[in-house]
Amino acid sequence: MLKTIDTSITFPFSVKIGFNKLLNQYDALSKSENEIIAKKAKSILEIAEQNPILKEGFTDYSILSEYQKEVKIILQDVFSEVLTLNEIKFATIPLQNIVLSSSQRFKNIVKEAGEEFDLVIKNMPDDDLYIFGCTIIISMYYGYKLNFKRPIYYDIPDGNGILRTYKVLYNADFIEILPTKDAPEFTKADYEELLDNFDNIDLWKEKFPPNSYQFKGFVVSSMFDVTDDQSISNIKSTLIQINKREKKTFIENFENVFQRLFNSNNIKVGFSIFTQEDNSLTRAYQSNIKSFLLNHQETIHCKDALCMFSYDKLIKDKNYYTISDVEKLYQLTQGKEPQLKALHEQGIESAIFAPIAEDGQLLAILELVSNQKGELNSINANKLIDVMPFILTAVKRAKEEEENEIEAIIQRECTSIHPSVRWKFEEAARLFKKEQEEGKRNPNFKRISFDKVYPLFGQIDVKGSSKERNEATLKDLQLQLKLVKNIIEKASTLEDLIIYQQIKFKIDQFEDHLKQQFKVDTEQKLTQFFNKEIEPIFRFQLNKQQQLKEDIEDYFNKIDDTLKVIYFYRKNFDDTISLINKNMASIIDRKQIEAQSMYPHFFERFKTDGVEHNMYIGESITKENSFNEIYLYNLRLWQMQVMCEMENTYYNHQHQYPKALDVASMILVFNQPLSIRFRTDEKHFDVDGTYNARYEVVKKRVDKANIKGTDERITQKGKLTIVYSQKEDEKEYLQYVKFLQAKKRLANNLEILELDDLQGVTGLKAIRVDILYNDKAEDVYFTYKDMLKDKK
Repeated sequence: MLKTIDTSITFPFSVKIGFNKLLNQYDALSKSENEIIAKKAKSILEIAEQNPILKEGFTDYSILSEYQKEVKIILQDVFSEVLTLNEIKFATIPLQNIVLSSSQRFKNIVKEAGEEFDLVIKNMPDDDLYIFGCTIIISMYYGYKLNFKRPIYYDIPDGNGILRTYKVLYNADFIEILPTKDAPEFTKADYEELLDNFDNIDLWKEKFPPNSYQFKGFVVSSMFDVTDDQSISNIKSTLIQINKREKKTFIENFENVFQRLFNSNNIKVGFSIFTQEDNSLTRAYQSNIKSFLLNHQETIHCKDALCMFSYDKLIKDKNYYTISDVEKLYQLTQGKEPQLKALHEQGIESAIFAPIAEDGQLLAILELVSNQKGELNSINANKLIDVMPFILTAVKRAKEEEENEIEAIIQRECTSIHPSVRWKFEEAARLFKKEQEEGKRNPNFKRISFDKVYPLFGQIDVKGSSKERNEATLKDLQLQLKLVKNIIEKASTLEDLIIYQQIKFKIDQFEDHLKQQFKVDTEQKLTQFFNKEIEPIFRFQLNKQQQLKEDIEDYFNKIDDTLKVIYFYRKNFDDTISLINKNMASIIDRKQIEAQSMYPHFFERFKTDGVEHNMYIGESITKENSFNEIYLYNLRLWQMQVMCEMENTYYNHQHQYPKALDVASMILVFNQPLSIRFRTDEKHFDVDGTYNARYEVVKKRVDKANIKGTDERITQKGKLTIVYSQKEDEKEYLQYVKFLQAKKRLANNLEILELDDLQGVTGLKAIRVDILYNDKAEDVYFTYKDMLKDKK
């Protein structure tokens, strides 16, 4: 018998255990015409007369142990001996875990739970418990119809440690509620006030102070095992909250509810995604979600994952496929069936595979497995019937989210509309849709433009990329010519043909052209020579001349399958450019999230031989009356810091690139606001108007400009170059330079230089300063020149 009282929770009533109302019923039964009933009732009343405290009631719960025998006799009709192993019942007081008497089945359940188990209501906060107590008083004493009956549940572990969920129903026929002298007057106005103030616990305690009423009697609690229903509800809740969940714990929670549904801790859950286009199964994207059919593979054709029988049942007919004894079937088929082999390798002994499908279209397969033979089978597979609709809904939603994410990636990587300006596109789209619905002929998509925005431009560019690319191409062509020449010379010693002399003559001519001057069309001519003249000869000689076989096979192994030429030095160059672009773009994209949180602005970047970025900031973009030039200054300083960080990241990881290349960074300052508009044909923003076009001209040409009166390019490796035209810009950026020098982002040397005139643009100047590179391991700062000295 549980006898602990939770004194930490307060209630609006004090509790007095008593059996007065039950004994009154026995008093009526003692006058029954049925002699057996009357005799039994009189014997119970006799016990009550000998022990008046049982009728009067008591608050000292220790008294229960003294009257345990008498209490059991008084409650014998409540707990029928015939049903004691069937019913889960116990006599108690409301909202507490004290047990006065109980059925044997209840005792067995509590015993299995262990000595440490405490019977606690799982789904009601303390404040709700208090209000529940108040509603009992309002209903039973004052007679107002007030329903606050919420389902009450207990979670009780069974002998295997599986939590079983029990729903509790109270029989309150044997209780009396009486106010004490401390109970305030309760009026209809008070009742009506409480109807609109459920969440105001202070108000409830004002109307019903703690212990201001007395509860006398007991309640009979009946429990019903609703584990299956609760498991289904938990599966639904888990799937509904799939967006809010932690991905790492989702599958563990999901497995837990399935373990409760199947009453076994051995159950594991997996998923495999079905792809209709290539009839294959693929692992779910989350790394912690397994697929037991795929085992360690990422994707597999369905007919390679399943035998014909299981393929027809799961993929074609969309029916459950179950295996109650994996080992037995594995031995019978000699391990030849793929699904049995995969399960056997993972130590799985029984399994259920359930297709997740809608309208005849298979989306995925739910995989339930166990390491116990017979634990999963075709009979208990029917438990899934009630949960599959929820799983289908979740899979459909996950698929939609995945498609949305893919669409977002495409938008971001291919046809990006930046979030800062999306509102204007949506506004125009709504207007376009309205005109369509109104039947307007030839509705036009409204022009998208923003006036009075300040531009910012920057780039981190690979120095001499055209020269490096040409040199890589030259080396590849020279290498391929050398290989061809060696094979032709060897072939001519085996078979003296005039054609070999003519081919060697052409090879010598090509070699001279490559040494003297590499022209644009030389690569094309050589490619045609290799493919149309050399390859047919080598293919022919490959089978004819065994002495040439090894050399020719080596030649073809060096040829790129796609380009049909040697692509070694160019590949190193292209891979390096690609990695530079990827890494530099990822830095500025990540930093942009911070910058947008400071103040929203338009941002776009482009990958060329390096990474360029455009930014526009101003009132018309934010759509709010909040812009101040301080946000422009802040963004300019942010831009300089990010450029320094990109340079640092590049040079600190330069050893990881296939080819050593140098980069140079430049910022272009334009101090006047301008107008930009979206060009629908080119799918990007551009400046609007003749005057503003000057900015675009400078952007395209300035990195090729020289210092006035010299042949030296204004952009140099290891230096940050800031190009401007106005004196006030110079003053502003010198302050930023000074700040970043103090922060050890820039060196203390500084140049102010004039640029040669560009076509249609004069008077440009530049601040140029060395970037400081940081060896984080030793916390040492150095310039690019220092780095070169160190390498030497």
